[in-house]
Amino acid sequence: MKGLNGKVVIVTGGASGLGQAAVQRFAAEGARVSIWDVGDEAGRELAAGLEAAGHEVEFRSVNVADTAAVAEAVAAVVENWSCVDVLINNAGITRDATLLKMEESQFDQVIDVNLKGVFNCGQAVAKVMVAQGEGCIVNTSSVVALYGNFGQSNYVATKAGVIGMTKVWARELGRKGVRVNAVAPGFIGTDMVMAMPEKVRDMMAGKAPMQRLGRPDEIADAYLFLASDHASFINGTVLSVDGGLTL
Repeated sequence: MKGLNGKVVIVTGGASGLGQAAVQRFAAEGARVSIWDVGDEAGRELAAGLEAAGHEVEFRSVNVADTAAVAEAVAAVVENWSCVDVLINNAGITRDATLLKMEESQFDQVIDVNLKGVFNCGQAVAKVMVAQGEGCIVNTSSVVALYGNFGQSNYVATKAGVIGMTKVWARELGRKGVRVNAVAPGFIGTDMVMAMPEKVRDMMAGKAPMQRLGRPDEIADAYLFLASDHASFINGTVLSVDGGLTL
Protein backbone atom coordinates (compact mmCIF):
# COMPACT_ATOMS: atom_id res chain seq x y z
CA MET A 1 0.00 0.00 0.00
CA LYS A 2 1.37 3.39 -1.00
CA GLY A 3 3.35 5.31 1.59
CA LEU A 4 3.44 2.87 4.51
CA ASN A 5 6.87 1.31 4.19
CA GLY A 6 8.96 2.43 7.17
CA LYS A 7 6.11 4.32 8.81
CA VAL A 8 5.67 4.08 12.59
CA VAL A 9 2.27 2.66 13.49
CA ILE A 10 0.69 2.19 16.92
CA VAL A 11 -2.11 -0.38 17.14
CA THR A 12 -4.02 -0.42 20.41
CA GLY A 13 -5.68 -3.68 21.39
CA GLY A 14 -3.19 -5.20 19.00
CA ALA A 15 -2.67 -8.61 20.61
CA SER A 16 -5.86 -10.26 19.37
CA GLY A 17 -8.87 -9.98 17.09
CA LEU A 18 -9.07 -7.03 14.71
CA GLY A 19 -5.99 -5.46 16.28
CA GLN A 20 -3.87 -8.53 15.64
CA ALA A 21 -5.00 -8.61 12.01
CA ALA A 22 -4.06 -4.93 11.69
CA VAL A 23 -0.64 -5.50 13.23
CA GLN A 24 0.08 -8.32 10.79
CA ARG A 25 -1.17 -6.31 7.82
CA PHE A 26 0.86 -3.18 8.58
CA ALA A 27 3.96 -5.24 9.31
CA ALA A 28 3.55 -6.99 5.95
CA GLU A 29 3.55 -3.55 4.30
CA GLY A 30 6.92 -2.74 5.86
CA ALA A 31 5.68 -0.51 8.67
CA ARG A 32 7.31 -0.42 12.08
CA VAL A 33 4.54 -1.46 14.46
CA SER A 34 4.12 -0.84 18.18
CA ILE A 35 1.63 -3.34 19.58
CA TRP A 36 -0.27 -2.04 22.60
CA ASP A 37 -2.41 -4.31 24.75
CA VAL A 38 -3.06 -5.36 28.33
CA GLY A 39 -2.61 -9.01 27.29
CA ASP A 40 1.11 -9.36 27.89
CA GLU A 41 1.54 -12.99 26.88
CA ALA A 42 -0.41 -12.76 23.61
CA GLY A 43 1.22 -9.45 22.71
CA ARG A 44 4.75 -10.62 23.33
CA GLU A 45 4.10 -13.85 21.42
CA LEU A 46 2.76 -11.91 18.43
CA ALA A 47 5.72 -9.52 18.47
CA ALA A 48 8.23 -12.37 18.74
CA GLY A 49 6.69 -14.19 15.79
CA LEU A 50 6.74 -11.12 13.58
CA GLU A 51 10.30 -10.25 14.60
CA ALA A 52 11.39 -13.78 13.74
CA ALA A 53 9.86 -13.25 10.28
CA GLY A 54 12.00 -10.14 9.79
CA HIS A 55 9.50 -7.42 10.69
CA GLU A 56 10.29 -4.44 12.91
CA VAL A 57 7.80 -4.59 15.77
CA GLU A 58 7.64 -4.07 19.52
CA PHE A 59 5.15 -4.80 22.27
CA ARG A 60 4.11 -2.45 25.06
CA SER A 61 1.76 -3.32 27.91
CA VAL A 62 -0.59 -0.33 27.98
CA ASN A 63 -3.93 0.26 29.64
CA VAL A 64 -5.45 2.89 27.37
CA ALA A 65 -7.75 4.09 30.16
CA ASP A 66 -4.67 5.19 32.13
CA THR A 67 -3.79 8.68 30.88
CA ALA A 68 -0.30 8.67 32.35
CA ALA A 69 0.48 5.21 30.98
CA VAL A 70 -0.59 6.27 27.50
CA ALA A 71 1.57 9.40 27.59
CA GLU A 72 4.53 7.35 28.77
CA ALA A 73 4.05 4.77 26.02
CA VAL A 74 3.79 7.42 23.30
CA ALA A 75 7.00 9.03 24.56
CA ALA A 76 8.72 5.63 24.49
CA VAL A 77 7.66 4.98 20.89
CA VAL A 78 8.96 8.41 19.84
CA GLU A 79 12.22 7.79 21.69
CA ASN A 80 12.59 4.44 19.93
CA TRP A 81 11.54 5.43 16.40
CA SER A 82 11.59 9.27 16.43
CA CYS A 83 7.96 9.75 15.34
CA VAL A 84 4.42 8.40 15.17
CA ASP A 85 2.88 8.33 11.70
CA VAL A 86 -0.29 6.31 12.28
CA LEU A 87 -2.50 5.51 15.27
CA ILE A 88 -5.02 2.68 14.95
CA ASN A 89 -7.26 3.38 17.94
CA ASN A 90 -8.68 -0.15 18.14
CA ALA A 91 -8.73 -1.21 21.81
CA GLY A 92 -12.18 -2.01 23.15
CA ILE A 93 -14.16 -4.24 25.50
CA THR A 94 -17.76 -5.34 26.03
CA ARG A 95 -19.73 -5.75 29.24
CA ASP A 96 -23.20 -6.47 27.89
CA ALA A 97 -26.46 -6.22 29.83
CA THR A 98 -29.88 -4.71 29.25
CA LEU A 99 -30.62 -1.23 30.56
CA LEU A 100 -32.59 -2.60 33.53
CA LYS A 101 -29.84 -5.05 34.52
CA MET A 102 -26.64 -3.18 33.72
CA GLU A 103 -24.47 -2.46 36.74
CA GLU A 104 -22.63 0.81 37.16
CA SER A 105 -19.27 -0.97 37.01
CA GLN A 106 -20.18 -2.52 33.64
CA PHE A 107 -21.04 0.89 32.24
CA ASP A 108 -17.96 2.57 33.66
CA GLN A 109 -15.51 -0.09 32.47
CA VAL A 110 -16.66 0.16 28.87
CA ILE A 111 -16.69 3.96 28.93
CA ASP A 112 -13.17 4.01 30.39
CA VAL A 113 -11.64 1.79 27.71
CA ASN A 114 -13.74 2.42 24.61
CA LEU A 115 -14.27 6.17 24.92
CA LYS A 116 -11.80 7.64 27.40
CA GLY A 117 -9.13 5.28 26.07
CA VAL A 118 -9.67 6.48 22.52
CA PHE A 119 -9.49 10.07 23.75
CA ASN A 120 -6.31 9.42 25.75
CA CYS A 121 -4.49 7.82 22.84
CA GLY A 122 -5.77 10.33 20.32
CA GLN A 123 -4.75 13.31 22.43
CA ALA A 124 -1.27 12.00 23.24
CA VAL A 125 -0.49 10.98 19.67
CA ALA A 126 -2.04 14.11 18.14
CA LYS A 127 0.45 16.27 20.04
CA VAL A 128 3.29 14.38 18.35
CA MET A 129 1.65 14.47 14.92
CA VAL A 130 0.91 18.20 15.08
CA ALA A 131 4.55 18.87 15.97
CA GLN A 132 5.56 16.73 12.98
CA GLY A 133 3.08 18.48 10.71
CA GLU A 134 1.55 15.21 9.54
CA GLY A 135 -0.05 11.98 10.67
CA CYS A 136 -3.14 9.82 10.51
CA ILE A 137 -5.52 8.56 13.21
CA VAL A 138 -8.02 5.79 12.52
CA ASN A 139 -10.59 5.20 15.26
CA THR A 140 -12.61 2.00 15.57
CA SER A 141 -16.35 2.51 15.89
CA SER A 142 -19.02 -0.07 15.03
CA VAL A 143 -22.15 -0.38 12.95
CA VAL A 144 -24.09 -0.63 16.23
CA ALA A 145 -23.27 3.05 16.76
CA LEU A 146 -25.45 3.76 13.72
CA TYR A 147 -28.49 1.63 14.56
CA GLY A 148 -28.15 0.42 18.19
CA ASN A 149 -27.98 -3.10 19.56
CA PHE A 150 -29.95 -4.92 22.24
CA GLY A 151 -28.15 -5.15 25.58
CA GLN A 152 -25.33 -2.79 24.69
CA SER A 153 -26.19 0.66 26.04
CA ASN A 154 -22.62 1.14 27.23
CA TYR A 155 -20.88 -0.21 24.12
CA VAL A 156 -23.15 1.61 21.65
CA ALA A 157 -22.74 4.88 23.56
CA THR A 158 -18.95 4.62 23.30
CA LYS A 159 -18.94 3.73 19.63
CA ALA A 160 -21.32 6.59 18.82
CA GLY A 161 -19.06 8.85 20.87
CA VAL A 162 -16.06 7.69 18.84
CA ILE A 163 -17.79 8.83 15.66
CA GLY A 164 -18.46 12.23 17.21
CA MET A 165 -14.85 12.62 18.37
CA THR A 166 -13.57 11.54 14.97
CA LYS A 167 -15.45 14.35 13.26
CA VAL A 168 -14.34 16.93 15.82
CA TRP A 169 -10.70 15.87 15.56
CA ALA A 170 -10.88 15.91 11.76
CA ARG A 171 -12.01 19.54 11.90
CA GLU A 172 -9.44 20.55 14.49
CA LEU A 173 -6.43 18.67 13.16
CA GLY A 174 -6.94 18.66 9.40
CA ARG A 175 -5.46 22.15 9.02
CA LYS A 176 -2.42 20.92 10.95
CA GLY A 177 -1.70 18.07 8.53
CA VAL A 178 -3.36 15.29 10.55
CA ARG A 179 -6.18 13.23 9.05
CA VAL A 180 -8.72 11.49 11.32
CA ASN A 181 -11.20 8.87 10.17
CA ALA A 182 -13.16 5.96 11.63
CA VAL A 183 -13.99 2.41 10.60
CA ALA A 184 -17.33 0.92 11.61
CA PRO A 185 -17.06 -2.89 11.39
CA GLY A 186 -20.12 -5.09 11.11
CA PHE A 187 -20.23 -8.68 12.34
CA ILE A 188 -16.70 -10.01 11.96
CA GLY A 189 -15.49 -13.58 12.34
CA THR A 190 -12.96 -13.02 15.10
CA ASP A 191 -11.91 -15.94 17.32
CA MET A 192 -14.46 -14.80 19.90
CA VAL A 193 -17.30 -14.79 17.37
CA MET A 194 -16.25 -18.06 15.78
CA ALA A 195 -16.41 -19.71 19.22
CA MET A 196 -20.14 -18.95 19.35
CA PRO A 197 -22.67 -21.66 18.42
CA GLU A 198 -23.05 -22.09 14.66
CA LYS A 199 -26.72 -21.15 14.87
CA VAL A 200 -25.82 -17.77 16.37
CA ARG A 201 -23.12 -17.16 13.76
CA ASP A 202 -25.53 -18.01 10.95
CA MET A 203 -28.08 -15.58 12.37
CA MET A 204 -25.47 -12.82 12.46
CA ALA A 205 -24.31 -13.57 8.94
CA GLY A 206 -27.87 -13.63 7.63
CA LYS A 207 -28.49 -10.02 8.63
CA ALA A 208 -26.12 -8.69 5.96
CA PRO A 209 -27.00 -8.68 2.24
CA MET A 210 -23.72 -10.48 1.53
CA GLN A 211 -24.91 -13.32 3.81
CA ARG A 212 -21.61 -13.90 5.57
CA LEU A 213 -19.45 -12.66 8.39
CA GLY A 214 -16.61 -10.32 7.61
CA ARG A 215 -13.01 -11.42 8.06
CA PRO A 216 -10.57 -9.65 10.40
CA ASP A 217 -8.23 -9.03 7.48
CA GLU A 218 -11.00 -7.13 5.69
CA ILE A 219 -11.14 -4.66 8.58
CA ALA A 220 -7.34 -4.51 8.63
CA ASP A 221 -7.42 -3.61 4.93
CA ALA A 222 -9.80 -0.73 5.70
CA TYR A 223 -7.42 0.54 8.38
CA LEU A 224 -4.55 0.17 5.94
CA PHE A 225 -6.30 2.09 3.17
CA LEU A 226 -7.29 5.00 5.40
CA ALA A 227 -3.75 5.21 6.77
CA SER A 228 -2.14 5.13 3.33
CA ASP A 229 -1.38 7.84 0.80
CA HIS A 230 -4.25 6.47 -1.29
CA ALA A 231 -6.58 8.15 1.25
CA SER A 232 -4.67 11.43 1.41
CA PHE A 233 -7.80 13.58 0.89
CA ILE A 234 -10.13 11.54 3.12
CA ASN A 235 -10.74 13.22 6.46
CA GLY A 236 -13.61 12.96 8.95
CA THR A 237 -15.31 10.02 7.29
CA VAL A 238 -16.81 6.87 8.83
CA LEU A 239 -16.19 3.84 6.65
CA SER A 240 -18.73 1.06 7.27
CA VAL A 241 -17.23 -2.37 6.55
CA ASP A 242 -20.28 -4.53 7.16
CA GLY A 243 -21.35 -6.36 4.00
CA GLY A 244 -24.23 -3.91 3.58
CA LEU A 245 -25.69 -4.52 7.03
CA THR A 246 -26.70 -0.89 7.50
CA LEU A 247 -28.49 -0.52 4.18
